[in-house]
Amino acid sequence: MRRVEPVREYFPLGILEVPEPVDAVDLTMADGAHILVRRHGDPDARVRIFASHGNGFAIDGYLPFWRPLCERYDVVVFDMRNHGRNRPSATPNHDYDHMARDMGEIHGAVSERFGAKPTVGAFHSMSGRAAMKDAVEAGWRWDALVLFDPPDIPPEGHKLFDMMVKFEYRLADWAKSRPARFSDPSGQEAEYTNGRAASRWVAGTHGLMARSILTPAEDGWELRYPGEIEAETYVANIPMNLWPKASEFGGPVLLVGADPDVERPSPTATANKAMAEEGGYDYVAIPGTGHMLQLEKPEACVEAMETFLARHGLAA
Repeated sequence: MRRVEPVREYFPLGILEVPEPVDAVDLTMADGAHILVRRHGDPDARVRIFASHGNGFAIDGYLPFWRPLCERYDVVVFDMRNHGRNRPSATPNHDYDHMARDMGEIHGAVSERFGAKPTVGAFHSMSGRAAMKDAVEAGWRWDALVLFDPPDIPPEGHKLFDMMVKFEYRLADWAKSRPARFSDPSGQEAEYTNGRAASRWVAGTHGLMARSILTPAEDGWELRYPGEIEAETYVANIPMNLWPKASEFGGPVLLVGADPDVERPSPTATANKAMAEEGGYDYVAIPGTGHMLQLEKPEACVEAMETFLARHGLAA
């Protein structure tokens, strides 16, 4: 396996710019929602990696994680419905039932458009939960899944249930109160830069993510994905009753968690460690990281993923 190149080798000046895709296709989901799928990397690579993001973010902002993969994989990135580069839907239907179905529709459409090959899903947080729901309820469609710190909520009565419920409601309150408009993207960049949760992001990511989640408006810039819907999505995670064992999937799954042993661990880090232990998962925690681990230590996240893929004959 090739070494994982440091992020600075791709962005020596600390300026992160998303490259032009090799190809792109604007998909229409069954309910009319639009998903713009972009293809990067090597179209002739043996393995295709799909990547998407967490609630309120956009996959362009995860560039430090997926850009190095483009050297040796066929990389397909997409924003979840109503996020990022996608056109907003007249009927948002922003719930996990629709997001899970999107996973199947996107996977099928990409295989039809670009050709079938071994596929790996590399999904963070909300997109990870959607992929989990799709896989255990609709059937296995991947050759492997790598789930980065999904916000897993155990069944009611579990010792961690109350902790995770409080966490989701706290995030919902924050989302409803977050600024929705800025004079320019630097305002959102400052929100990230000055916030504790984003304090460990690699250089340049704060500005890139800000540009990725905002859109020009008449009086400045506004969130593409309204805070009210973001809040509803946090709360919608609670009643999903999705705490599967690894054996419920039809193939190999890796949980890559935030560090549960730091002084103030993310609740998701604690929950993922518990689900891995109780459910028999392949699991690794990235030392010194919080929930946005792919933006904090992208090289370590890539290395953990490729080590897992190598065991299953899927690494480049």
